[in-house]
Amino acid sequence: MAEFGRRTFLGAVGVAAVAGGERVAGGGRVPAADRDWSRLRLTGRLVLPADADYDTARRPYNAVYAGNRPAAVALCADEADVARCLEFASAERLPVAARSGRHSYAGYSTPPDGLVVDVSALREVRPGGVSVVGAGTSLLGAYEALGAAGRLLPGGTCRSVGIAGLALGGGIGVVGRKYGLTCDRLVGARVVTPDGSVRDVDAEREPDLFWALRGGGGGNFGVVTSFRFDTPPAHRLVPFELRTPAGAAVDVLGAWQEWLPGLPDELWTACRVETGRPARAVVSGCWAGPPEGLGPWLDRLAAKVPVQSRTVRPMDYVPAMRYFAGCTGPNCPPVPPTRFVASSRMPRRPVDPAVVVGLLARERPVAVLFDSFGGAIGRVGAAETAFPHRDALASAQVYVTVRAGDEAGARRDMAVVRDGLGADGGYVNYVDPELPDWRTAYYGANLPRLRRVADRYDPNGVLAFAQSVRA
Repeated sequence: MAEFGRRTFLGAVGVAAVAGGERVAGGGRVPAADRDWSRLRLTGRLVLPADADYDTARRPYNAVYAGNRPAAVALCADEADVARCLEFASAERLPVAARSGRHSYAGYSTPPDGLVVDVSALREVRPGGVSVVGAGTSLLGAYEALGAAGRLLPGGTCRSVGIAGLALGGGIGVVGRKYGLTCDRLVGARVVTPDGSVRDVDAEREPDLFWALRGGGGGNFGVVTSFRFDTPPAHRLVPFELRTPAGAAVDVLGAWQEWLPGLPDELWTACRVETGRPARAVVSGCWAGPPEGLGPWLDRLAAKVPVQSRTVRPMDYVPAMRYFAGCTGPNCPPVPPTRFVASSRMPRRPVDPAVVVGLLARERPVAVLFDSFGGAIGRVGAAETAFPHRDALASAQVYVTVRAGDEAGARRDMAVVRDGLGADGGYVNYVDPELPDWRTAYYGANLPRLRRVADRYDPNGVLAFAQSVRA
């Protein structure tokens, strides 16, 4: 995958964790060697550090955190295994991290000395008007299963991201302006809470927990085993890309931001600005209306900026999602682990394009990836779900590839760009362990209510981690 071609809209699939293995339920810490793992009997399998496949089982997507060594990885075969894990963790005062797709930006799905509750085997999909999607389903797996039955779910583009982290943190995606965030389509879920109870949750049954699951961040309240999504009929989509000359990035980002407020719901768009000599900007997106309706909107932008090439590719829903996932052939190759640091801001008004391009004048390659909001996303109130950034113009992800021996420098550059954007807020799925005032940035005015929900369903802090709502 190209260095800045990574369109990951879900960072924090690691849905619960601790920092350094020090914070645990009940305020104490039990050494891993003293735990009686034979008491945790699973239908699936418990992988311990002495097992030959331990390194494979524990490996996170972000290789910056490849050194994290959890006490054990529970490969759960069913919902009952998840309940057994949480009961065991509660009794053993053991930190827990639920894991779906391993994509936590901060490595939170692989906690040092914690128990990883891996739900990746829970990937059954039952399509319908209301579709049931197992919490371990990958994004591409969900798209292909739903699309084969003529249903659609808004979501991101990194094919191996797990549906759980995406939906629980919000879910920015390529048809979001038309159909909302992934969490906006959530109508119910099955959740295992730290007391081992399995709860069916929706707007009528335990409505506060249901509210919190829609954008409050994964792992704060329980481990979801399956989701029920309202999935509209699938239809043809039109991915597009406008390539612009190197050196035009200031004009392109400025014109792109001016273009956003008048766009129809059917048009979602992104602008990627990256370092170079000089910086370069690329505009891409997806049109969710009749194909002939896209051209005039692209013409409006192209009239203001130089365009070297315009690519427009109408295609059915599943091929479109495979296209965005980088699958150009019949089989998608595995997504290889990568090393990166990343963060985010949520601009509510246009950022200064000259400032952005100036921030990117660095030796180390850095990219800022802007994704348009508005449309259906903006018509949901900030307190109607736990996702607070409904009035954002766009999200802005700062992404830096980490090369060998260069993590500290990458973090410095990332922080300089992040803090220089002139915007506040942050997307919890692009979780950043060094984000200033992260509680307000991620959760906004919804934080007090989220804390009350966490206090009710996890009173002993079994799921508490470094950037949880209770931290």
